[in-house]
Amino acid sequence: MNITGIVAAALTVSLVGIFVGLFLGIAGIKFKVETDEREEAVLGVLPGNNCGGCGYAGCSGLAAAIVKGEAPVNACPVGGEPVGIRVAEIMGVEAGSSERMVAFVHCQGDCEKAGTDYEYTGVEDCRVMGFVPGGGPKACNSGCMGYGSCVKECPFEAIHVVNGVAVVDRQACKACGKCVAVCPRHLISLIPYRAKTEVACKSTDKGPVTMKACQAGCVGCGICAKICPSQAVAVTDFHAEIDQEKCTGCGACVEKCPKKSIITI
Repeated sequence: MNITGIVAAALTVSLVGIFVGLFLGIAGIKFKVETDEREEAVLGVLPGNNCGGCGYAGCSGLAAAIVKGEAPVNACPVGGEPVGIRVAEIMGVEAGSSERMVAFVHCQGDCEKAGTDYEYTGVEDCRVMGFVPGGGPKACNSGCMGYGSCVKECPFEAIHVVNGVAVVDRQACKACGKCVAVCPRHLISLIPYRAKTEVACKSTDKGPVTMKACQAGCVGCGICAKICPSQAVAVTDFHAEIDQEKCTGCGACVEKCPKKSIITI
């Protein structure tokens, strides 16, 4: 190749590069998406955990929704009230009241209290227990299986399996809801942090079946509902539930529960 060809090739490449650069520059200006400055500001005060507990795809999704008026300023469960107040200041609105929530495991069926039907050896994941005979080795088919799917899912290390049952660290929990979503038996729920008592059982089996499976299982006797002065306890399908909006935390149900299925938190 002679020198003329080399120069021609170099010029061609240079001209193509200049053309592409100009084209991209013009396209960038023409199709530029305007971003509300408040969105960046809101994103800057959100905790950045991207846990999805707010119902949006990460903190950036929530920030965009807040600016568009599609989500409340206190929608971040991880940041709680302090973050809600800062977001409200950016948006120029009132933060409103928000209540701290915490995850609670409705089960006490540990290795001492819950019976077992057989020894299990295999994949230790609660989500696969539906394919295992009897739904797993524990005699109670409603209780915590203890294989820690919730532990693996929690981004805050706020839940651990202790003696065969999941236990929540209330101080570390940010109420993101990931453990609630992953539990195949729906044993975990978000309750107000202020709650004083709760039913630590989800079994809806009849009394004799529950008693055979677990020493701490609710048998649906109804004593708690009868003695509650604020009518905060109701028994449905052999299972007691507490209405935390009515509960005063007097402890009468805890004291009288014959199976100690209702506990003080």
